[in-house]
Amino acid sequence: MNELKTLLSNLFPAIDFDKESSLIKDGLLDSLDLFKLIGALEQEYKLTIPMEELTAENFSSLNTMHTLLCKLLK
Repeated sequence: MNELKTLLSNLFPAIDFDKESSLIKDGLLDSLDLFKLIGALEQEYKLTIPMEELTAENFSSLNTMHTLLCKLLK
């Protein structure tokens, strides 16, 4: 999870990913940020995130993104 946190912090240095649990709902990430984030995750982890996994719930916090990555990397 530290690798993911580092990636996220480099992309969005103003966000404290340890404390935030509603990144989209609270307006910390908008649609353009999500495109940037998804591209970075796919490149970093060499995977494709399926359309059905592109939900606000999967990108609402560090923990939910970590859970998604663990699921996809199995």
